[in-house]
Amino acid sequence: MSYNNSKPLFFLFIVTVIMLVPNLGILPVNIMEARNFITAREMVQDNHWFLTTLNGEPRYEKPPLPTWITALVGFFFGFDSVFVLRLAVVCITLLLVIYIYIFSIKIGFSNKSSFHNGLIVITSFYIYFAGRDNQWDMYCHSFMIISIFYLWGILKKNKYPLKNAIWGGLCLAFSLLSKGPVSLYALLLPFLIAYGVIYKYKFKGEKKYNLALILYCFLGLGIGMSWSAYIHWADPDPLAKMAKIETSRWTNEYNSRPIYYYWSFFVQSGVWAVSALLALLYPYMKNKVFNLKLYKFTLLWTLLSLILLSIIPEKKVRYILPTLIPLALNTGFYIDYLWNHFRKLHSKKDQYLAIFNFGLLGTIGILYPLILYFVFRKYIINQTSWMIISSFILFFIGIGILFFLLYKKFNQVFYWIIALQCSVMSFAFPLAKSFLYNPNYKSAKNLRHYMDPKMDLYDFKNMTPEIVWDYGKKIPTIDLSEIDNILKKNNKMGLLCQSENTSELIKLINRSYKVNKVSYIDLNIVPPNNKGYKSRLERDFLIISKK
Repeated sequence: MSYNNSKPLFFLFIVTVIMLVPNLGILPVNIMEARNFITAREMVQDNHWFLTTLNGEPRYEKPPLPTWITALVGFFFGFDSVFVLRLAVVCITLLLVIYIYIFSIKIGFSNKSSFHNGLIVITSFYIYFAGRDNQWDMYCHSFMIISIFYLWGILKKNKYPLKNAIWGGLCLAFSLLSKGPVSLYALLLPFLIAYGVIYKYKFKGEKKYNLALILYCFLGLGIGMSWSAYIHWADPDPLAKMAKIETSRWTNEYNSRPIYYYWSFFVQSGVWAVSALLALLYPYMKNKVFNLKLYKFTLLWTLLSLILLSIIPEKKVRYILPTLIPLALNTGFYIDYLWNHFRKLHSKKDQYLAIFNFGLLGTIGILYPLILYFVFRKYIINQTSWMIISSFILFFIGIGILFFLLYKKFNQVFYWIIALQCSVMSFAFPLAKSFLYNPNYKSAKNLRHYMDPKMDLYDFKNMTPEIVWDYGKKIPTIDLSEIDNILKKNNKMGLLCQSENTSELIKLINRSYKVNKVSYIDLNIVPPNNKGYKSRLERDFLIISKK
């Protein structure tokens, strides 16, 4: 493959589309995605574009840019297709891949290595996983990488400082408008520290670059904080309450994990896990890299991001996403070393590590049909076509990886691993439907058959975003004292209640009202006996009327 200006971008586009678009609607909408979708729907339905709401209540926990983008998609194409709504985050992830490629070139990687870095990013497990999930994380980190791309031009005193300041500042603002200071802390701050340590800041020089840096900060922070400032002025009480809750979560025991919780973060890069780990070992890599200074920079950027995230008590797996981005650049050094030296490896250690690393992936491809047939056959019996197609393709790719590994053609090994990832998402991922099965599943949409036009639906004490999203309308939350006031206005009402509380609720109100248990909701994708079953996703549906 030649590396002119257009070919790498074309192939990165194709691989990104293959990794993200096929089977985009398979996974159910999760709680974070449901919150984004509901808020976007209410933006369009109620014209609440700045004072954002969730189920009719103020929702200021997350800035609105990802929701604005989703709302625009819903405005033009409707809110019925999850596949279509998720295309918004696919486009944002594509921007990340493109800018990783051109940023790699800017900081000193060759065109070829930069192309590989883009491929590593989009085939890293948690990056493409987040790129298929339309919530806030991918937006804020993608915009931050774009911002850093332009910031680098200012720091290195490249041409067009004004352009770099404007575009970099705007993308910094977009990141802040996507998830507040999260990416500023997890990506920009470690970048700035790493840059200062490795390249040193040189503020003496042409005045226009210092002014560009000031403009970058002014635009980024000014526009980025504008929405929060507006909410503080327009609706301060709910904002203050929300800020207190969010701040406490970062400092107390809510989802608190030990400081070493993220130390296996490289595993989240999936097929690149072993390569990523080896690339992090400075004593092992220092004599193998083509640019030691650049390697130190990507290594330090990665480790500082990891450290900064580790010192915060609240930890979740998805919070490690930003660290995987500089990790992909750092992993590129190991891939570049093998690309250029694999045929000439004199060290047995290097040979064994490479054979273990990539031979394992080839072996998994070969064993895939056997594992599928002997271990999971009973689950996928209704998806025979996908089973046969995916088995044939992955087996063939596994053979290809081992064949080229045996003949020391690493360039072919690398591209066959990319093909392995693309094939998994295109042909093996549909089999997930067989494992996401609940015989008791019943959509909230079914309740519309029982609701007459004058009835309103309420939820008893609890609100579950997934249920509200699935139902398609707001479901106000009420307690026992509000039932009487509702029935004074209407003769009957619909009420959702968690099944574990249904019997007690009926006993409490049966003397005063007529109560019929008519149906139920169960949005779980696993049966009740599965440990992944969530009681918050099920409800009994009651119709309550006057006696």
